[in-house]
Amino acid sequence: MWIPTEHEKYGVVIASFRGTVPYGLSLEIGDTVQILEKCDGWYRGFALKNPNIKGIFPSSYVHLKHAGVKNKGQFEMVIPTEDSVITEMTSTLRDWGTMWKQLYVRNEGDLFHRLWHIMNEVLDLRRQVLVGHLTHDRMKDVKRHITARLDWGNEQLGLDLVPRKEYAMVDPEDISITELYRLMEHRHRKKDAPAQASSHHLFVELKSLMCSNLGEELEVVFSLFDSRENRPISERFFLRLNRNGLPKAPDKPERHCSLFVDLSSGELRRDIYITVHIIRIGRMGAGEKKNACSVQYRRPFGCAVLSIADLLTGETKDDLILKVYMCNTESEWHQIHENIIKKLNARYNLTGSNAGLAVSLQLLHGDLEQIRREYPSVFSHGVSITRKLGFSNIIMPGEMRNDLYITVERGEFEKGGKSVARNVEVTMFIVDSGGQTLKDFISFGSGEPPAGEYHSFVLYHNNSPRWAELLKLPIPVDTFRGAHIRFEFRHCSTKEKGEKKLFGFSFIPLMQEDGRTLPDGTHELIVHKCEENTNLQDPTRYLKLPFSKGLLLGTSSLATKTTKESFWITSFLCSTKLTQNGDMLDLLKWRTHPDKIPGCLSKLKEIDGSEIVKFLQDTLDTLFGILDENSQKYGSKVFDSLVHIINLLQDSKFHHFKPVMDTYIESHFAGALAYRDLIKVLKWYVDRITEAERQEHIQEVLKAQEYIFKYIVQSRRLFSLATGGQHEEEFRCCIRELLLSVRFFLSQESKGAGPLSQSQAVFLSSFPAVYSELLKLFDVREVANLVQDTLGSLPTLLHVDETLQAVKLQCIGQTVESQLYTNPDSRCILLPVVLHHLHMHLRQQKDLVACAHILSNVFCLSKKNSSEKSVLEEIDVIVASLLDILLRTILEITSRPQASGAATRLHFQDVTGEFVACLLSLLRQMTDRHYQQLLDSFSTKEELRDFLLQIFTVFRILIRPEMFPKDWTVMRLVANNVIITTVLYLSDALRKNFLNENFDYKIWDSYFFLAVIFINQLCLQLEMFTPSKKKKVLEKYGDMRVTMGCEIFSMWQNLGEHKLHFIPALIGPFLEVTLIPQPDLRNVMIPIFHDMMDWEQRRSGNFKQVEAKLIDKLDSLMSEGKGDETYRELFNSILLKKIERETWRESGVSLIATVTRLMERLLDYRDCMRVGEVDGKKIGCTVSLLNFYKTELNKEEMYIRYIHKLYDLHLKAQNFTEAAYTLLLYDELLEWSDRPLREFLSYPTQTEWQRKEHLHLAIIQNFDRGKCWENGIVLCRKIAEQYESYYDYRNLSKMRMMEASLYDKIMDQQRLEPEFFRVGFYGKKFPFFLRNKEFVCRGHDYERLEAFQQRMLTEFPHAIAMQHANQPDETIFQAEAQYLQIYAVTPIPESQEVLQRDGVPDNIKSFYKVNHIWKFRYDRPFHKGPKDKENEFKSLWVERTSLFLVQSLPGISRWFEVDKREVVEMTPLENAIEVLENKNQQLKTLISQCQTRQMQNINPLTMCLNGVIDAAVNGGVSRYQEAFFVKEYILSHPEDGEKIARLRELMLEQAQILDFGLAVHEKFVPQDMRPLHKKLVDQFFMMKSSLGIQEFSACLQASPVHFPNGSPRVCRNSAPASMSPDGSRVVPRRSPLSYPAINRYSSSSLSSQASAEVSNITGQSESSDEVFNMQPSPSTSSLSSTHSASPNVTSSAPSSARASPLLSDKHKHSRENACLSPRERPCSAIYPTPVEPSQRLLFNHIGDGAMPRSDPNLSAPEKAVNPTPSSWSLDSGKEARSMAESGRLLSPPVPPRPALTASPARHMAPVSPSPAGRSPLKGPGQSFTPSPVEYHSSGLLSNSPVLSGSCSSGISSLSRCSASEISGFENPVNEPSAPAPGSGSGYGAPEEPARRDSKTPPPYSVYERTVRRPVPLPHSLSIPVTPEPPALPPKPLAARPGALENGTRRTEPGPRPRPLPRKVSQL
Repeated sequence: MWIPTEHEKYGVVIASFRGTVPYGLSLEIGDTVQILEKCDGWYRGFALKNPNIKGIFPSSYVHLKHAGVKNKGQFEMVIPTEDSVITEMTSTLRDWGTMWKQLYVRNEGDLFHRLWHIMNEVLDLRRQVLVGHLTHDRMKDVKRHITARLDWGNEQLGLDLVPRKEYAMVDPEDISITELYRLMEHRHRKKDAPAQASSHHLFVELKSLMCSNLGEELEVVFSLFDSRENRPISERFFLRLNRNGLPKAPDKPERHCSLFVDLSSGELRRDIYITVHIIRIGRMGAGEKKNACSVQYRRPFGCAVLSIADLLTGETKDDLILKVYMCNTESEWHQIHENIIKKLNARYNLTGSNAGLAVSLQLLHGDLEQIRREYPSVFSHGVSITRKLGFSNIIMPGEMRNDLYITVERGEFEKGGKSVARNVEVTMFIVDSGGQTLKDFISFGSGEPPAGEYHSFVLYHNNSPRWAELLKLPIPVDTFRGAHIRFEFRHCSTKEKGEKKLFGFSFIPLMQEDGRTLPDGTHELIVHKCEENTNLQDPTRYLKLPFSKGLLLGTSSLATKTTKESFWITSFLCSTKLTQNGDMLDLLKWRTHPDKIPGCLSKLKEIDGSEIVKFLQDTLDTLFGILDENSQKYGSKVFDSLVHIINLLQDSKFHHFKPVMDTYIESHFAGALAYRDLIKVLKWYVDRITEAERQEHIQEVLKAQEYIFKYIVQSRRLFSLATGGQHEEEFRCCIRELLLSVRFFLSQESKGAGPLSQSQAVFLSSFPAVYSELLKLFDVREVANLVQDTLGSLPTLLHVDETLQAVKLQCIGQTVESQLYTNPDSRCILLPVVLHHLHMHLRQQKDLVACAHILSNVFCLSKKNSSEKSVLEEIDVIVASLLDILLRTILEITSRPQASGAATRLHFQDVTGEFVACLLSLLRQMTDRHYQQLLDSFSTKEELRDFLLQIFTVFRILIRPEMFPKDWTVMRLVANNVIITTVLYLSDALRKNFLNENFDYKIWDSYFFLAVIFINQLCLQLEMFTPSKKKKVLEKYGDMRVTMGCEIFSMWQNLGEHKLHFIPALIGPFLEVTLIPQPDLRNVMIPIFHDMMDWEQRRSGNFKQVEAKLIDKLDSLMSEGKGDETYRELFNSILLKKIERETWRESGVSLIATVTRLMERLLDYRDCMRVGEVDGKKIGCTVSLLNFYKTELNKEEMYIRYIHKLYDLHLKAQNFTEAAYTLLLYDELLEWSDRPLREFLSYPTQTEWQRKEHLHLAIIQNFDRGKCWENGIVLCRKIAEQYESYYDYRNLSKMRMMEASLYDKIMDQQRLEPEFFRVGFYGKKFPFFLRNKEFVCRGHDYERLEAFQQRMLTEFPHAIAMQHANQPDETIFQAEAQYLQIYAVTPIPESQEVLQRDGVPDNIKSFYKVNHIWKFRYDRPFHKGPKDKENEFKSLWVERTSLFLVQSLPGISRWFEVDKREVVEMTPLENAIEVLENKNQQLKTLISQCQTRQMQNINPLTMCLNGVIDAAVNGGVSRYQEAFFVKEYILSHPEDGEKIARLRELMLEQAQILDFGLAVHEKFVPQDMRPLHKKLVDQFFMMKSSLGIQEFSACLQASPVHFPNGSPRVCRNSAPASMSPDGSRVVPRRSPLSYPAINRYSSSSLSSQASAEVSNITGQSESSDEVFNMQPSPSTSSLSSTHSASPNVTSSAPSSARASPLLSDKHKHSRENACLSPRERPCSAIYPTPVEPSQRLLFNHIGDGAMPRSDPNLSAPEKAVNPTPSSWSLDSGKEARSMAESGRLLSPPVPPRPALTASPARHMAPVSPSPAGRSPLKGPGQSFTPSPVEYHSSGLLSNSPVLSGSCSSGISSLSRCSASEISGFENPVNEPSAPAPGSGSGYGAPEEPARRDSKTPPPYSVYERTVRRPVPLPHSLSIPVTPEPPALPPKPLAARPGALENGTRRTEPGPRPRPLPRKVSQL
């Protein structure tokens, strides 16, 4: 049976449990669980990380922990009773763990590793705390380390700042908000600005001295030197080095490490230096022999200097090498360091180039105890302490020092009868009063133990030596009296004996006879001469002698012969026990000289403060002893002396002696009667304040009143103890009289900063310190009344001194902080006067910082005693006095402009934050009664209205993000809890007082606005929190957004008809609230929109305003990331349900549907925009949204905004053409007017004309960059018209030049034709704007199907590519997935005018083929009926699908949706006709390109010829004969007669083209390919035999093929003219077979016999380049065609593989591709052939090439080369459409030749349209080689005639001509042309047999009117260049006169129509 647990409530999982049992709860190690029930070794409960899932788990898997339980029962909450620091560590580490892994994912390696180390440290410290074996101090230290690391990690991870008190987290509910604010601010400031240390310490460690010429022991002395004052500031650090330059005692670190302590911040300057003096111990001369002298001397060696500024950067100098300078002149040794500092070191030598002193230095900051904690390694091994000279800046009371510093300065000695100067050594001894030499009291420095004697270093031959050696004599105080120092002088001989001969001595006593010690300063001592063997052990023999020259001058009776030699020393005493001051001694010995008392008291002020504090207790005893002796006589002087001493302790240097005085008062003071005199004198001073002119001394008295009152109170207590409390009332009366005098002088008013106000300020600054003393004698309430009266007497005038005002507030603040105020009894007395003064200051907006501080303290105390009844009364007083002024103050300071300075801004923030905390504290402590009293206190509704507006405004300010730092979430949550509680109280007042007839819009609007921004606060969005943080917030405060949302709904319902005032103003704010992802909040708020619709419907009969506002706000809010799909569904369902019974339901449903559709698009748009790079999805989504705003919503401003967003996307993606079309949408909305336009987006304020001009120029620029120059030209003309109309000729000129440059670019620059792809997006997982729709996309440059498919799959990584082209079924449409169906389609140009016109350069036509395309085509081959295995063409049908777009491409997007589709089927015969037409056109193109040398090599023509001829020989075209020319087919399909005839014509035409192609091929074929050419010729004759063709002349009547020799205009980049079988005109016809598929072919496309030869050919690109003098293509990819047909189009064996449009080209022949330049790429347009009506029927269903198709002209290997989808053409009557052929290399654009106006004639003999007058060449042509096999050419002219034909590589019409009329390559230049004008250029009848006999194939006759850049040829191919082009060959004689007339009319052609781009309105 499950039993609820009593004690087992909380535990930690110690082993993972998988929960495999029924109702089992899965747990992981470390999870914390709350236990609800237990049963037989099992617990039932839940993991705290997921409290919603409950289950059972074994009790053995859980370690129980102590915990407390709140709210026992169903909703109980368990709180662990462990240390709060442990709890915080656990939860923090859990949060960090998750974020730590995210750091790794985000590749933030540095923080990742640092956090890892910190987490390990915290875990280790946590273990130490859990073990519980730490001492109290150690535990405190560990917690400090833990919290420091937790705070660091939280800051680095952007987590919240944790308020702490003594290292433990505080609960905001347990302390006042003002205290919480202070804790947060303290931690924030501590984090921002670490406190500056006041004391600093220098750590020095000597490593070694590196010098090559050592060999002697050394002494090294470190000290700190102030170069500004030229004096040392520290003691010396002394250490000894051995002969190797290493420390002599390496095992004792204190001997070679030292810490220079107590450096002040002012001493961290650049002019403080570390000086190092090095003394050697050895022979007198450094180079003397070892046996010269055995005596050791101290001799100067070298010096080093380092500025302390090098250490201020904070870096440790581990291996610093100091340069050591040797002293060359020993007389300067005493100042060598000064000279080095002054850069006068040129006179000194370095000890060596690699020599130096190796030291380690580090500057440490903080007091010494802190350094010991933070740098334990420095102290653990031992370190010597080197003090500053004298006392430190702060003298501590317990400090015991008695150090006498002696500096051996210099001496003046006589030669002593010698010829050279002496080598003087000074020896120093300390001798006590008994004549004994003191041992161990001479200290050389901190690193060496003290010694008994001192030997100076010796300066060689110097009678005026200067030593300047500092020694410290730590002599005990009891030894000081009677002791003296003796200096003995010896001459050190340099002879072998090395004797030291005594020749004199000096001495000086340490204490004078009157008890004063040796005064500080320099002393000149007498050198007493003596014999060498004089015994100085008995000091009595010389102590009676004079010791100082100063004394000698005063006593002239003594002999003067001893004064010639002198010795100087400097002394400095640092003692806490001895004094050098005689006045001090006189005062302390006042009883021996009573007559000196007045003088001593007067001189006390002149005595140095350090002397007084050294003898503080003795001095005070002396003063009070004198007072007791004669108070009448000395009372005033003793009082003044006491005041001087008290004020002396206010100095920061002696501040630490205050506890000494406190101890004295408590324990040693014995003046029981002193209080009377002290009160009397104090009152006397106070009474004369108002009269005295000079008040400096009075102010000194007032400043000391704290300790004066301490003495008074202690004296009275001593008196009461002694007398049993006598004269108590008298004492109280004296105190009252004293305070009465104080109140009188405080009440005096003085204008400005006069002496009186200064005295008042001095009194107030120290008065609060008196409270605690008065409480020792008086009752609390009595003292409170005294203080209240005193503070109440202060003047409140506005013009009083500002300093006094500040001090007054300071006094009040100290009063609030005092012990007196903490007592509730006294607080109720003091609070009114405190609040009165605060109110006065706040009203004046002065001293706000002090006011805020005081208020904070007031509320802190109120919270601590919040349970008491008195606090409620205090809150009443505070509310009545301060609430209103507090609100006004916050409004005032937050409305001020903030200063720019960081310090000022921080100060402003502190003041604001503290006032806000005070307000929040007050509001939180207010109860229902307080709120009711507050609301009742307003006498009128206007006052209440003003108050509510004020408090709502303040609340809005408190909600601002900048109110608190971003990591103060705790503070923000507390503030929000207070705000929502207050708003709930005030909303009742709003309902009761401001509804119905008293309705006030402003206050209601303020209320709703506050509620909305409250809900939208970032700190309340719980969804963004971690689970643990969210759980804590919900447990403590709940979801405050829902509470406020319910309140909004309730208040809205109360408005009634007044709701109309807020429609539509509140729609946006409420919409923003509903977008918050909180289900409860949404359910509450969304119905308000129904209410708004209802009321708007009642008012105006519609809700257009609601709709408009909803739409406007939705866009801005959703673009900010708000809202989701759930909201869209909820919005739709709730509102639809609400309006079911409304009369306006239909319009409501329409509105909801519109808004819902907008949400769908906006959500899609936002999701797309989150992707990093620009892709089609973003652009498509923006287009969808843009169109929605225009078509469905008609929101012009939003429409324009999204135009510019789309424009920016296009620019980023470099879609310049689309960018231009996009900007054109905005341009079309503007007119050429002067209407002013406001500033909008990036546009300034300007006129409409100016903006339209700017747009035009931007659009032209983008059309230019997108190579869409034709569109740019139209815009250039438009803006030029405007310039012209305004006579702005300057800009007109620029525009005309720009237009001209665009024309040049059309003719000169190459444009790549894009490929087009149809994409279907199927499945519900696609965004709304794509879902189950199909689009046609314009590919990027060089982008083929495979690359496009890969790009789409990258953009939609979850999509599945469909592998067929069939329309998907419904299951795919409804699938919860993404399916992509992609295949290539062919563009069908809408306009054929330019494309059909002859003579238009291909550069121009290329634009019209792929621009303004609405229609696209795709073909799918299939078999209908039984398939003939022998001949598949009989049943091969084609399904042709036409796609029509909603907009033409290119446009504002690279893809547009398919609007409709049409499907037709083509019969096998129509299919065959189209295949042959395409193949013929391809052959013509290649032949034309070869003739005009547009090819770099002949390989493409070779392979195409091989493919057709070889296929024909092996079956090929004969398959068509077998399929369609048999009797059976003709009888069964009588309607196909004309089509069969057309097929026969095409077959014959193909034979003629092949015949001529072989002739051209022979002309250009390289030598190594001759065998292949011969093979092709042989196979061609076999092919003709198989077709039954013997001679072409026999077939002329059936299918005439003519070659018109017209004179078309040819541009610089022109290509050959088209060849047409119609004879009367050029028929440009393009189809997939029209183009060379160079990159499609491999050697396998040739017959097996020739494959090796072709492979050889493809490697000859270099030789081909030589022949044609052309450069190869830079890359193969640059030649990839977007419109070429693949060979598999004509495959005779279609299969499923070839039928799939998704299969890509993988068989490109890269070596062949490299042979073509981009300019050889033919463009793709189709030109309908003008045929008779009967023939047009044949073309209506001619297939397109997007799918494979069978072509019998291809050999078997060629059929299998490439299964890439391509395009086929369709000619439909007059309206021919362009098409795209996938994956082909194109030749350069070729302009078509202008068409003849004659009607098409299939049986007409052609006539030449060029008479002699028009012919640029003269003279008859040279005879042509009669046989194609034997044909030879001597070369091509660089300006020889070229084919002029269509851009889809048409070739000139075939023509029959005689051998003598071919082209005349070698004609004389000036011979006249043969035909005369009007006579025609036809052939006579006799010439026909000759042609038939010779069987010469009809040549192509071509010419080019202008060749701008001649192409030089190799010498073997070149012919002399003629000035005029060669004459054109005549055309065959026309069969009918009409043709001749047409030909004649062509001699004078009319002006050719200008090929205009389409209008801008169509763009």
